[in-house]
Amino acid sequence: MLRRFAIALFCACLCAVGQGQPGTPPQIRLDQNSGQLLVQGKPFLILGGELGNSSAGTAAHADSILPAMANLHLNTVLMPVAWEQVEPQEGTYDFSILDHWIDVARQQNLHLVLLWFGSWKNAFSEYAPDWVKADTRRFPRALAADGAPLEILSTFGAETNRCDSRAFAALMAHVREKDRDRQTVLMVQVENEVGYLGPERERSPEANRQFAGPVPQELMRALLARHTELSPELASHFNPQGSTWHEVFGEAANEVFMAWRYASYIDAVAQAGKREYFLPMYMNAQLPSLLERPGEYPSGGPHPYYLDVYRAMATHIDFYAPDIYWPEFEYWVRRYQLAENPIFIPEARLEAGPYNALYAFGAAKAFGFCPFGIDSLRAPQKPDEPEPAIMQVYAALGSLGQMLPEAQAAGRTRGMVLHATSPRPTQTVALGGYLIQGSLSRAWSTGTLLANDGAMLLLESAPNEFLVIGSGLTVRITRDPDTDTQIAGIASIEEVSKLGSDWKVTARLNGDQSNQGRQLTVDPHAVRMYRLRLYAASR
Repeated sequence: MLRRFAIALFCACLCAVGQGQPGTPPQIRLDQNSGQLLVQGKPFLILGGELGNSSAGTAAHADSILPAMANLHLNTVLMPVAWEQVEPQEGTYDFSILDHWIDVARQQNLHLVLLWFGSWKNAFSEYAPDWVKADTRRFPRALAADGAPLEILSTFGAETNRCDSRAFAALMAHVREKDRDRQTVLMVQVENEVGYLGPERERSPEANRQFAGPVPQELMRALLARHTELSPELASHFNPQGSTWHEVFGEAANEVFMAWRYASYIDAVAQAGKREYFLPMYMNAQLPSLLERPGEYPSGGPHPYYLDVYRAMATHIDFYAPDIYWPEFEYWVRRYQLAENPIFIPEARLEAGPYNALYAFGAAKAFGFCPFGIDSLRAPQKPDEPEPAIMQVYAALGSLGQMLPEAQAAGRTRGMVLHATSPRPTQTVALGGYLIQGSLSRAWSTGTLLANDGAMLLLESAPNEFLVIGSGLTVRITRDPDTDTQIAGIASIEEVSKLGSDWKVTARLNGDQSNQGRQLTVDPHAVRMYRLRLYAASR
């Protein structure tokens, strides 16, 4: 309730000053099923990519990397900002590297999302300043079960929390002064893939003392208030009649305890930053792999099993986002499709990015997608050199402008992704009175697959008219029997591109190219955009 009130209050203030006025920061607008990022008062889709961890370590890197990213048709780059970089000596701040990145991003018409590598990055604390890492009394380490200190700052370090919050607040104050009118910086990720690596939970004396005590009433009240919305994993263990962590959460007690600690710590950091500049702030999660135990993956991170603990305790975090490197992309996206949690993918496998992006924007109404290591790609240097597939996807999506976020908000988009290894050979979605079935394209003569991967985004652009962006699929259409009993057919198929407000038809596909009007075969080797016109007729 507190988070909803804060969002409502901020939106009311925004309306009072007028959307889109200079100085109004970007914000997240929520609806029942999704959410949008607003920049200057308009929905903005992040066609993004995340840099490698060391790619933004110098100012000079910006001069070569950002123009290359603009050439790939990105509009946003996710870049690390390390605590050790901005506060090399306690109380002395240096934002010169970040300032140069912001300046070059503006020159390239790019936006930035900042990744705060503060107390933790991938669970460890390697990006904390030397003066923090060297003083283990003031900044205690997490301890393993045998008492050995780990390369992980303890969530119970009050001084660590205070200094991390102070540095983050200084960063946000600087970004406000540098950027509030231009809004080059859109959002901030607070910490990175947090969680405890070890036997399920921290074992320091303070951690053991608190774990032996009662579950804080603040957490109990919050979980009871949303008990009907809890994840299956948490709901199966939650016993509100208990008192201690073991009594309340059973076998999940260790991980829920760590989730509570990380959520409480990071909420203080985010709150300090928002006092200085009210940008959207989110957390990302390293997801468990099959059969992994807590501590093998970061225990207590904001993954779906115990995300309700974060949503209860970290009220200054606007949303939570999965880093999806596992094959089950659609499954993990669905786990984050929760009320008041818009879909944003801050990290994903680069090689699968083109396909998963179409699913994310089409099916999940994502407002952003960002393959990791995007700076390893470059646009073609020679005329006969093929474009990277993510470049083709972003060019097509970017050409739609406001058409795509408007269609997302109206429920007029769908998406699908298929692989040779998919458990089912076809997928079907319903849109605009039609059932649209996709399958991987095969050669007519031999039946062999033309591509091992295929995906598409569908956008209903008018009654009986759809835009299809994709690759590698064969698309067949029937009338949705829940709409009426008519029969459906393809009126025309055009390969199109959009230049400004004008459409350009580059090919009209009929005859053999449409299997005599029975299907759309999407190019198996390149991302294309098609305009598909249908008709419905009486039987």
